[in-house]
Amino acid sequence: MNWNVSPKEAILLQKELARKIICEDDFEGPIKTVAGVDLGYVQGKGHAVVVVLDFQSLELIEVAEATLPVNFPYIPGLLSFRETPVAMEAFKKLQNKPDLIFCDGQGIAHPRRFGVACHIGLLTEKPTIGVAKSILVGSFENLGTKRGEFAALIHKGEQIGVALRTKDDVQPVYVSVGHKISLKTAIELTLKCSVKTKLPEPIRLADRFASFRDKKSPT
Repeated sequence: MNWNVSPKEAILLQKELARKIICEDDFEGPIKTVAGVDLGYVQGKGHAVVVVLDFQSLELIEVAEATLPVNFPYIPGLLSFRETPVAMEAFKKLQNKPDLIFCDGQGIAHPRRFGVACHIGLLTEKPTIGVAKSILVGSFENLGTKRGEFAALIHKGEQIGVALRTKDDVQPVYVSVGHKISLKTAIELTLKCSVKTKLPEPIRLADRFASFRDKKSPT
């Protein structure tokens, strides 16, 4: 993919690519491995950590990292053009290709229905779920306080995801389709993988590895 685009071109590209997103389950087989992606910045460069876990046990199998210069400006709603290039470099290093990907960010819960989880989903051609800690667009009402309860996230009259309670009495996460998965399945899998904190374990571990620059194994 050509990443050398202007912000105006990036917006047009998002609108075009959003039409290719599949919002229904399209798995190649049973889920055996699941990945989590953390995207951020180290000394002014883009940095990505991808972890691969066994789906059933959620035990860590592999970690891959990549760092690249950032060439695209910081513009809300276009962050995937800053972050996806380095994420794809990390994915290329994996020996164990995941069957499902969790992204720390938005899927279709985005002004143009094309967040970073959609971008990564299209490029990897894997079922992908966006799990964000904050809302980019939309609003919800009447969310219960118990684990497993959720409320529709609505933007311009359209449901774009859910606010999901993954732990009792803890702030929700915001789940949306990235690619090749239904919202119903995305909710189920997010809950299945959220065991230690409110975040799914693949995202939690990716974030922990990104925080430990000395490469010590996080707990």
